Amino acid sequence: MRSFFKGLCCLFILLGANTYGSTILVLGDSLSAGYGIDPAKGWVNLLREDLSSDHEIINGSISGDTTGGGLARLPLLLTKFQPDYVILELGGNDGLRGQPLRLMKQNLSRMVDLCLDGNAVPILFGMRIPPNYGRRYTDAFAKVYVQLSMEKSVTLIPFQLEDLAVTEGMIQQDGLHPTEKAQPIIKDVVKANISPLL
Repeated sequence: MRSFFKGLCCLFILLGANTYGSTILVLGDSLSAGYGIDPAKGWVNLLREDLSSDHEIINGSISGDTTGGGLARLPLLLTKFQPDYVILELGGNDGLRGQPLRLMKQNLSRMVDLCLDGNAVPILFGMRIPPNYGRRYTDAFAKVYVQLSMEKSVTLIPFQLEDLAVTEGMIQQDGLHPTEKAQPIIKDVVKANISPLL
């Protein structure tokens, strides 16, 4: 009888514990870190609220981060959280600084490989940048994500936020970062693209 009650108590403890179907790591920059807004209202946290019953979401994003910074941080994050999926939302700052696209693609490619080696499914978040460095650089930048997703057979979240830039109230005064009002739209785009994988 004592063993029965002990087993019953263990069952209640297990049922009461937080269990998730999978863990999703978001490795990004200011777009995912919630720069200039309340992070609780950012798209990552909104996605967490939508998926909280089935999936744990870890936000490993840092404002200003580059693909080089993400590559340096990723191994520890993979070891610590052992995610099932990794959303790689990086490259915007590389492009804004005019860094060599060959290096950016190399960094993203290495991150994809690290995820695969860690039994995590990598997901690329496509980015676009203003034409500060000319049309040729801007177009080549956007193509990096498409090319890499095809070469690595990786899911790509296409950049679908062009309308935010021309819609009042969607972009902060710096002309770059989405406002709090834009976060549900970003969340919906991400959710629609990753849901078939989960």
